[in-house]
Amino acid sequence: ERAGFDEVVVVSPPAVEVQGLAVERGGADVLRGVSFTIAQGQRVGLIGPNGAGKTTLFLSLLGLHPRAAGTVRVCGLDPARKDEAQRIRCAAGLVFQNADDQLFCGTVTDDVSFGPLQLGLDSGEVGARVRAALAAVNAEHLRDQLAHALSAGEKRRAALATALAMQPRILLLDEPTGELDPRARRGLIELLNSRSETLLVATHDLEFVLATCTRVVVLSGGGVAADGPARDVMARAELMDRAGLEVPYSLR
Repeated sequence: ERAGFDEVVVVSPPAVEVQGLAVERGGADVLRGVSFTIAQGQRVGLIGPNGAGKTTLFLSLLGLHPRAAGTVRVCGLDPARKDEAQRIRCAAGLVFQNADDQLFCGTVTDDVSFGPLQLGLDSGEVGARVRAALAAVNAEHLRDQLAHALSAGEKRRAALATALAMQPRILLLDEPTGELDPRARRGLIELLNSRSETLLVATHDLEFVLATCTRVVVLSGGGVAADGPARDVMARAELMDRAGLEVPYSLR
């Protein structure tokens, strides 16, 4: 028999909430009136033509680009608040389009340990995180390699490991298949599909989106042109054409 206490249900905030977001750059609107919500654990492709504002949106989520209007919450936190932005950058790991922008230390181990060290963790915890992150991306053999000497695929795995070492709840990937050969691209798909983090992928590689994401948000003309199941949205030829995109070959 129940003791008379009401059951308490704890509901986690959405991974990402964006309402009426407007962002300017150089006096011109890059994003205006952008709104969408991503639930924890969802896998979303962010697609659109060059200049649609995909990278700008990522930077806004992390508090690295000021917004002109609207509200943004990442794991319930506001990136416009300095203290909360710092917490967001632990909760959301960004992997840059150019891996060389992410790998700036000496060895791969140095790069992967950089973030955890900034958290003030002890050497034992840092070492454990580095080992776990490199194991997660099948790159333990790269730990003592010089980052600048790696192949494009190896750099991509090392860059992803730098994000995973922060134990993020959200992964933000900006053009993750750039410079990857078919085998490295396939390996990245398999790796991402084995992960449980919320995933937001900004890319022109629409087949990659189909292989890794269940939903797409289409950015065009500074706003959201469509938002829905990946296969359904990207199969709509007229919509894709208006957004400056093409239907992926596998959906034709």
